[in-house]
Formats: sequence, structure tokens, C-alpha cells
Amino acid sequence: MSKKKSSKGGGVGRLLCHVLAGANVVTIVLLLAVAYSDRVDPVPHPLLACAGMLMPVALLLNLAFLILWLFVRWRWAWIPMVGFALAYDPITIYLPLRVQAAPPDDALRLMSYNVHGYSGMEYGVNTLDTIVDYIERFRPDILCVQEENDTWRHSDTTMARLFAYNDTVHINRTKRMINVVAVHSRFPILRHELIETVSETEVNGAVAFYLQAGADTLLVVNAHLENVHLNLEDRAVYRSIIKGEMGRDTAEAEGLQLIDKLAGAFRVRAPQARVVSDYIARHREGKSVIVCGDLNDTPISYCRRTLASGLTDCYQEAGCGLGLSYNQKGFNFRIDHIFCSDDLEAVRCEIDTKFRVSDHYPVLCWLKKREKP
Repeated sequence: MSKKKSSKGGGVGRLLCHVLAGANVVTIVLLLAVAYSDRVDPVPHPLLACAGMLMPVALLLNLAFLILWLFVRWRWAWIPMVGFALAYDPITIYLPLRVQAAPPDDALRLMSYNVHGYSGMEYGVNTLDTIVDYIERFRPDILCVQEENDTWRHSDTTMARLFAYNDTVHINRTKRMINVVAVHSRFPILRHELIETVSETEVNGAVAFYLQAGADTLLVVNAHLENVHLNLEDRAVYRSIIKGEMGRDTAEAEGLQLIDKLAGAFRVRAPQARVVSDYIARHREGKSVIVCGDLNDTPISYCRRTLASGLTDCYQEAGCGLGLSYNQKGFNFRIDHIFCSDDLEAVRCEIDTKFRVSDHYPVLCWLKKREKP
């Protein structure tokens, strides 16, 4: 009698394990769909292109199954491991893991920073001096700034005291808003060229700066691509949904509106990224290339993948961890990126989450010229 009960119990256990294995396969399919969603063009398929934002959820689900199998039936741990192996490259983009060495003294020091108009976490608060002190401590050879809108605080003259060469460009095409990208450099800036992109708000785009670094010409593209345009009410709604403070019907209706806004921004950024990528392809010959800025897109996105085409993603190559660069609660993503051409080596890349003055954290990168074979 006891043998029958034992046999029956074992059968239930095996059935449960098979059900769990099936559920694990479903999470792997989800992981792969999310991990490779950056192949989807957002123009015809904007909703599918948003899937990359679910990358942390997909990773955690598969990780939960790995932990479960290790405790329940360790031999079946191969199932989630296969999922991680199949999504290895996107995972290294989203979450690179490595021990970071100290960069060499002769490395080129690069900083990319959306300074939020030097207005701090609240508009009207002057943080220019705080940011300038930070820049002086890091001593970048090239500083790329987005949202340098602080003409009334004379940030241009302040930066001129730190850098020998400075160039600021208004990328807005309307008087309703001001948006300025800038390059401050220890190398001579030969010229700049506005890269013609289409922006719904007419305040986003990219600028190519040409610098002379010894015998080399550097093509530095500073980009600030289309914002998501979520207002304060949208952000409050998002946080309420995440916390479960809304009723189901209300949450679904509000959630759909938010997704529609996100999808719309993905749709606008896709052609912007293609225009910038095409510009680089036409002008990169004989030059070292650096692309940086606030792309307003996550590591698993069509926009990031397009701009990284033919270039090295410096954070993937030399960063460690999630590297969240946008610091607003509930909206913590890495949306600030740096890329470089193959003749440059990213030896270290980090996002300084200790310096929370703007709504973005500064991205710091050390680059070295590769030795020619």
C-alpha cells in the first residue's frame, strides 16, 4: 500500500516538473523575443519595438527558473542555461559583467552628459558651478553636452575657461523651446555640421563635429534624439501602475495610453538613427569616429543597434553592470550611450551614479588608439 502511494507521489512530482519545464520554455521564448526585438523596425511595428524595455523582466524570470531547478532538480538547470546561451549577445549589451581595470594615463578621456539646462533636479536651480567642479575633477579631453540651454547663465564663457576649444549648436527649429548640444575640447574644433533629421517637436537631432587630434581627424557626433514626451501626469500614472495603486480597468486604459506614447517616440527615433548612421558611413573614411549622447533609447532597441552598426558599443566593451543613466524614479534606464570606431579601443566605460545633479548621470569613457598590425 505504501509503495502505491510512493509511486503515485512520484508521478505527481514528475508531472509537476514537466509542467514547470514547459513554463520555463515559455520564459525562454519570451527572453529571445525581447532580446532580439532590436531587429524590429519601429516604423511599421512600433509596439513590437518596445519589447526591449521588458528585458529585465525576461532575465529575472529565466533566472528564477535556474534557481528553482538548482534546488528542485539540478540536472534540469540546463533548460534556463540554454536560454541564457541563446540570448548571450543581447545580455552582454544589456548587462556586461567584468572586472574593470584602471585606465592608462595616456588614454583619451571622454564625457557625455545631459546637463538638463544646468537647472538641477528642479527648474530654476543653478547647478552650473557644481557641474563645472565635477568636470574639472574628471578633466575630460572631450566633453559632449546635451541640453546645454543655459545661455542666461553664460555657461559658454564658463566652459571657455576650462577648454581651449568650444562649439555650441542650437538644434531646435522652433522658438518655443531651446535645445543646444555642445562639444568642449582640448583639441581644435575644425567645423561642425547639423545632421538633418526629422523631429516631431523640432528640438531633437544630432550634430557632427570635426576635431584635429594630432595627425588624426576625429568625427565626433553628439546626438540628442527624440524624447518620449511624457509629462508629469504621465509619469505619476506610470508610478501608480507599477505600485498597483490603480484599479485593473483604469490601469489598463492608462497603460495603453502610455504605451502609445512610447511607441510613437520609437517610431520617430528610428529614421533619426538611420540618418545619423548613414551620415557616419559617408564621412568616416580616414577618420576616427566617436558617437555619443542622449539617445532616449534602451540598450535593447532598434535605435541603439542602428547607431552601433560598424562601431563598438563602449559600455558593452568596457562597462560593468546595468549602467542606468536616467535617474528618475520608475524610469531607470540606460539611455545615454557612447560608440567608437574600430581603430579606437574602449578600455573603461562607466556611469557615475554618485553624481546626481541632472536627471541624467554623466557617462565617462577612456579610449586608446589601437596599435596597427
